[in-house]
Amino acid sequence: MQVTKTNVEKLIPYAKNSRTHSDAQVAQIAASIKEFGWTNPILVDGENGIIAGHGRLAAARKLGMTEVPVIELSHLSETQKKALIIADNKLALNASWDESLLAIEFEELQLEGFDLKLTGFDEKEINDLIDSNEEESSDDESKYTSKVSAPVYTPEGPKPQIGELYDKSKVAELIEAIKSAVIPEDDREFLLDAATRHFQFNFQQIAEYYAHSSPAVQRLMEDSALVIIDFDKAIENGFAKLSAALSDIYTQETNEE
Repeated sequence: MQVTKTNVEKLIPYAKNSRTHSDAQVAQIAASIKEFGWTNPILVDGENGIIAGHGRLAAARKLGMTEVPVIELSHLSETQKKALIIADNKLALNASWDESLLAIEFEELQLEGFDLKLTGFDEKEINDLIDSNEEESSDDESKYTSKVSAPVYTPEGPKPQIGELYDKSKVAELIEAIKSAVIPEDDREFLLDAATRHFQFNFQQIAEYYAHSSPAVQRLMEDSALVIIDFDKAIENGFAKLSAALSDIYTQETNEE
C-alpha cells in the first residue's frame, strides 16, 4: 500500500462515525504526532472519505497542518468500509496489558526523563502501576534478601594462559575485512575501533586468572568490569544497573549501614 499526502480540507469525516474523540484525547494525539511524527496514516476510501483516523485529522488541524499522510483503500465495498470503521476502533480495545512489564517500562522511561503523558496514560494511572509493581517487589523481598554480596574469588586450579581468557577470531576477521574495504579513512578508523566489541570473553577462566593475579592486575581487571568486587563502584561506573524499586531499597540499606 502506498502512503500519499492529502490536503486536510479535502478529507471527509464519516457522518455515522460512532467513535468519539474528546478535546483532551485530541490534544494527546497532537502531542504524540509532535513528538513521534506520523506513525499511522489516515485510511480513506478512494474518494477522500475517512475510514480510520478521525482523531488524527482533528489533531492535525489543532497543529495547524495543511497536509496529512493517507492510505487509500478504494478496493473495499460499502459494507466492508462500514465494518472496518467499527473494527479499526474495537480491535485495539480488545488487547490487554501485562501491568508488571508496563510498570517497568514506565520506570525506565521516567529515569530517562521522558514525558510519560505522551504515552496516553495519565499521571494517576502511571503512579498506580508503578506503586503496585513496587508493592509486589517488596513482597518478594520476604523470599529473597535485598543484600547484594560480591563474589569471592579464590584459586581453584592452575592459572589460565592469557589465550584462554578470550577468543579474538571474530575481531581478526572484522579487522581484515575493514582494512581491505574501499571506504573513507575516518570510517575505517571508526570501524577498527568498534571491531574490538566482538572479543568473546570466557568469564569462568577470567575469574580463575583474577584469583591468581597480583593486586595491581586485579584492580585493573575490576576497573575494566571483567570482574565485579565493589558493587557500589560497579553501579557508579555504569557496569551494573538497578530498577527504580531496587535502587530505592539498596540506597536505603546502604544509608542504614
